[in-house]
Formats: sequence, structure tokens, C-alpha cells
Amino acid sequence: MSTTAQTFADLFPAATEADWRARVDGVLKGAPFEKLQGASYDGITIAPLYQRLSQERPRALKSAQGPWAVLARMDAPDPAFAHAQALTDLENGATGLQIVFTGAVGAYGFGLPATPEALDSALEDLHLDAIALELDGARPASALVLAGHILLREIAPANCRIAFGLDPLGMMAAQGGGERSFDAELRLAAKTAAELAGMGFTGPILCADGRVTHAAGASEGQELAFILASAVTYLRALEATGLPLETARPLIGLRVAADADQILGVAKLRALRRLWAKVEEACGLPPSAVSIHAETSFRMMSRRDPWVNMLRTTVACFAAGLGGADRVTVLPFTQSLGLPNDFARRTARNTQSVLLEESNLWRVADPAAGAGSFETLTHELCESAWALLQEIETGGGLCAMLSSGAWQAKIAATQAQRAKAIARRKDPLTGTSEFPDVNEAAVEVLAPMPALSPAPARAVTFPALPTKRDAEAFEALRDRADGVTTTRGQRPSVFLANLGPVAAFTARATYAKNVFEAGGIAAPGNDGFADDASLAAAFKNSGARIACLCSSDAVYGERAVGAAKALAQAGAKYIYLAGRPGEAETVWREAGVGSFVYMGCDLVALLDEALKLA
Repeated sequence: MSTTAQTFADLFPAATEADWRARVDGVLKGAPFEKLQGASYDGITIAPLYQRLSQERPRALKSAQGPWAVLARMDAPDPAFAHAQALTDLENGATGLQIVFTGAVGAYGFGLPATPEALDSALEDLHLDAIALELDGARPASALVLAGHILLREIAPANCRIAFGLDPLGMMAAQGGGERSFDAELRLAAKTAAELAGMGFTGPILCADGRVTHAAGASEGQELAFILASAVTYLRALEATGLPLETARPLIGLRVAADADQILGVAKLRALRRLWAKVEEACGLPPSAVSIHAETSFRMMSRRDPWVNMLRTTVACFAAGLGGADRVTVLPFTQSLGLPNDFARRTARNTQSVLLEESNLWRVADPAAGAGSFETLTHELCESAWALLQEIETGGGLCAMLSSGAWQAKIAATQAQRAKAIARRKDPLTGTSEFPDVNEAAVEVLAPMPALSPAPARAVTFPALPTKRDAEAFEALRDRADGVTTTRGQRPSVFLANLGPVAAFTARATYAKNVFEAGGIAAPGNDGFADDASLAAAFKNSGARIACLCSSDAVYGERAVGAAKALAQAGAKYIYLAGRPGEAETVWREAGVGSFVYMGCDLVALLDEALKLA
């Protein structure tokens, strides 16, 4: 290599987008280019290739320099036990605690009691001026109790990095109401925030939290719009107490969910800061850094094959870190099953330690700057979320939209699209709808997950935003199959009627096995059957009640009709065929085929029926 400035790119011939498109057209073989494009739930096109945007420059993403705060959850109902867990976390990599109170949006069935005694016990001897604290589900009373606890210990409030997390809007949206009206709750929260600020606490006190909409199935744009609308509502409430906007602004922090969609996840965090700057501009305020807390998504967590949750949370944490979160909480991989044990908590903590200390993600400011995909999606998410914010404001504000149910209806429509995509495996769930393990071993938790039901609403009543995980529909099928297994002493099964040579049936047999086992129906493999007599005999010996024909289109043309009739005569209650029926559908149905298993069919509906038959 010469001594002149030269990059690795200089060593390769220049390539244009036209060159790439020519290669792609050769692979597509006449199929439209749009086949390679996807779309987000906001209707944003996800392209397969983006041009570099060299004019974009890095922007400040965090409110302060240095690594993000590694938060460990303090959510055990027993304060003394929660205190012991906190000590372990802080001694082994955590730099802060997320104190989760009972009934919080992020409690997920557990939580610390919001009492002075519980707080005193849980925080005993902890150096509260040396760690970050993030309150989740705090009421004004509990926030003041914590403040009093700190003052009694003669700790200077200005030295504490506490996000008090007062979020009446999120709490009421999750519960469908509350003891007081929106106006009363907002006045109390704003009064408490002003009081805490008067004591000298500088951290964010009110929290605009998007997790409640994310958990209900919202799109990225809807989650961002809810955060912004909440923050604007809190600004108005603080201003009503007499605080000027410049003083009120730093009293508000933002909280967002980070999921396993890495590219959209990074773009969502980056968009949130740009949108907040736009809110500040609309208020006549100069831009300033806002504190953002990211928690890995509970919605994406699965109860089946929960080890995959480690991968999901790692990707989500990666996106949160690169997107510029100031504080990050990684949910333990068993969070959806119950109260996590020490191993699950350690894994969650170490996920952040590896990304910070070994991968050094925090050392680069805005690493996505100039990357066409990130920049384009950041911009389009900003456009989508801002339009939704304007729609909320035109509709009378967030309180009015929640009271009328209009916002809940908008989220429900997105959730319906999401559920459809999951049922058809357009949105695959590894370990649940894809590559399931019907013989998986149970994992340990300290206590099983209780029913996640919101507290009953009083005084104000409107539709609550539910917490609904993506995997629930398939998990319900697996639970039903396990119930049948317990009753019969044997797991329900499907007989894979593999026709012809191995090369002919392997692809569809593998697909069919994954499909049926996603519903808890065992699908043992075999080496195929050369004739219908051996096929029928094997079916009778299998003990299965249903069967699925698996082979290539060519073999189906020769053998599907005879094989279906042979299976029916051998006692098959129902016969499936792996593949799209096409023009042969009528002939195959007349031979005894009842349903077809193919990419894009509604697997939840198919498996629901299969469990009734198997």
C-alpha cells in the first residue's frame, strides 16, 4: 500500500446502486423489487439498501458524557430481600437501581410496597448520592417519602441522581381511570414536582412514559407521540403552578421501551431527542438535553424457550445504547415467567457490562450518524410521531383522547395488525412460532407470575391500555397441548406423511414440523414412504389422529390423491397438506385433504383447530 491516504474502499472497484440493482434483478428473476421492501406499523417503508448521507453529522445523544447508567430492578415484594438483591447488583456492575412499586406500569406482577417502612428497609445503608435511582410507579406520597428519607440522612439533594418517575397519565391509561380526575392527578403531581424542586432535587421528577402504549401493541410512532403528548401535558401542569417553562422543562424525563428491532430501535431513540427539541422550539425554549430511560420490552418476552429472551434483550440494549439512552434497564430473561432469580438478574446485568466495558458502545457519539437507514428512519419516525402529536392536540389533548377512548382505539387497530402478522409468521417469534421445542425444560423463578390485571378504575372510567405480549397466542396453544398431554399421558401428535425421496419431502416436512410443534403438537420425523400401503400401516402404528402430507409439487401430482385416501381409510380424523393448493385444491379436497399448511396462512387458527382434532 502506498504512503498516500488510502482506504480499503480504494482497493475495490467502484460500485453504484445501478450495479447492485442489476445483481438483485438477476436473483429476483422477474419478481418486483418491492418484494425486498418491508414496512413498519407506521407505514414507513423499510428498504433493503440506503445511500450514505454524508451531510449528516453526529449529534449529542445523551444528557451527559460517559457511559449510560446500568439499572437493576428492585421489584421484590419483600423489602429486606430487595435490599440484599440491590447490594449484589451494585457490587457486580450495576450503577443504579430502578425501584419498581407495586402496581407500576413496569411492575409485571410484583413490586416493592409504596410505604415508608418498605423504602427505609430496601434502601438501608445504600449510598444514594453515589448511584442513579429511577422510580417506577411512584405516587406523590412515595416520592416525598423518599425525599424525606434522603434529607434525614443529611444527603444533599443536588448530589442525588434521582428520577422520581411521577406519571399519573401512564398509570391512569394502564388502569382505565383512577381515584381522581385527570385534572386533579395532574395538579397533585405538578405540586409535588414543584415541592421536590424547591428542596433542591435536580433530577427529572415527572416521567413521560411510552411503555404503556408499547405494551398494548403500539407502533414506534404511536409510542413516541404518547411520550411527547404526556410531556407537553406535564409542561402545562407545571406552568399552571407558576413555574416558568425554563424551570419546568428539566423536571420532566422520558421513558421508552427498546425491543429487538435493532434498526428501528436506534432510530426511535434518536427521533425522541429530535422531537423533544422540536417541542422546546415550539415553546420558545432553546434546546437542552433531556434525560431518557430505556427499558427492554416486556411485550417481546416469551414464556416458551425463554433463553431466546437473552438474545432479544441484548439486541434491545444495544439499540438503546447506540440510540443515546442515559439509563438502561435490561429485563431478566425470565421476567415473563415470574420473579427472576439471581442467575437471571446476573445475566441481565452482565449484558450491559459486556456492551459497555468490552464492546465500548458508549465511547462513540452518535455512531449511526450518516448511515442512510438510521438517518432516513429517524427522519420518518419524527414525521410520523409529530403528525400524531398534532392529531392528539387537535383532539383536545391526551387526557381528552384517553377519556373518549380514541387513543385506545388507535392502538388497538395497530395491535390487531400485529397479531395478524404474528399469527401468519410475518413477524416470527424464535422459540415460539419458529423453531419451537416441545420438550423444553422449565426454568427457575423465585415466584410464579401472578395474573396481570389492572386495579379497578374509580371515578374516571375509560378503556384501559392492556399489557399484551407478542407470544401469548402461541403460548396459549402450547398450554392447551400440555393440558392434553397431562390428561392423556401422551402429547398430541401429527403423523408426517412424507412421500417420495428425502430430497422431495424434507423442506415441507421441516416446515410442517415447526408449524405443528409451535402449537405443542409433536411431529416425529420419518424417512418417507414408497407406497400407500406402508404409509397407511405406519399411520396406524403411530397413535396419531391427524396427518399431514409432505412432499414436492411433482410428487403431490402423482401421489397426493392416493395417499390421502389411504390415510382416511387407515383412520385419520383429519388430513393436512403442506403447501399451497393451487389448481389441485378441489381434487385434493375430494380425496380427503381438509386444510393446507403454507407460508402466510393463519397458523393460530390452524393450530386451534388441530388441537381439537389431535
